[in-house]
Amino acid sequence: MTKATVLITTKNRCDDLRNAIKSALCQSARPEILVVDDGSTDNTANMVRQEFPDVKLHVSENSKGYIFQRNFGARIASGEIIFSMDDDAVFSGPLIVEQTLKDFDNPIIGAVAIPYIDINKSPRINDLSPSNELIYAAYSYIGTSHAIRKDIFQSLGGYRELLIHQSEEEDLCIRMLNSGHIVRCGRSDPIHHFESPRRSFSRMDFYGARNKVLYAWNNVPFPYFPFHLALTTFLTSIQNHQPNRAFTRWRGVWDAYSLCLSNKADRRPVSSSVYRLSRKLKKKGPLPIHDPALTNLLKSNGL
Repeated sequence: MTKATVLITTKNRCDDLRNAIKSALCQSARPEILVVDDGSTDNTANMVRQEFPDVKLHVSENSKGYIFQRNFGARIASGEIIFSMDDDAVFSGPLIVEQTLKDFDNPIIGAVAIPYIDINKSPRINDLSPSNELIYAAYSYIGTSHAIRKDIFQSLGGYRELLIHQSEEEDLCIRMLNSGHIVRCGRSDPIHHFESPRRSFSRMDFYGARNKVLYAWNNVPFPYFPFHLALTTFLTSIQNHQPNRAFTRWRGVWDAYSLCLSNKADRRPVSSSVYRLSRKLKKKGPLPIHDPALTNLLKSNGL
């Protein structure tokens, strides 16, 4: 097994993908590069075959969504650590994979939130560790800029494919925390994310609202569950005041409740202590490893 795999999921962004692959090929750590094409109808597959013959390529005949494809890519990746990127992101320098591999220097670390910049929005570096010396735990990571241990990812069953689109990261991260492993804030050079303008807001509104409700159903334990579910339902429903988008979000909420009531959603709540720690990470930001809440969690899991 190789040390690292750079997994790039893509659909109909041939030019963006070319830049992502070029940046991955420049990495000093020489990772395996795996491209999973989610049923593109442009020239994506031919471009990869012709311009990057050494890149491992899998092409789906039909689109199944990024969550499905990330799970599939993780299964066929040969790396112990999987670096996941979207096709509209690039490594800003050649050392990022090498630097991030060094962040997996403790068995408690299940994933690393790699620092990134949303180039089209702000020069701010997100997910950068507050310290180069201490391990800091983060609430979650974003799909286009993280690395994760393949064995832990698979032991958790990967992403919940019922989610289809959006919110899969925080769902996995709380389950990973429940297993006694944390998401570490990265210390590497940043990934540059050039958010593509080709995005479906109706799709984002529907699944964004739907999956927030499913997160509560799947993960939140009693006695916190009723309040969390009620507040989530209310907030996701009023998040956008444009009539069309608000209606789409309501449809997403209704679909989530339908799945829950039909027992199609998998309710496996985490422990109360893990839920409280997760909320603390979300509200207060990254916490150092010596924080009492983290210390108690790790001790209880024998780490």
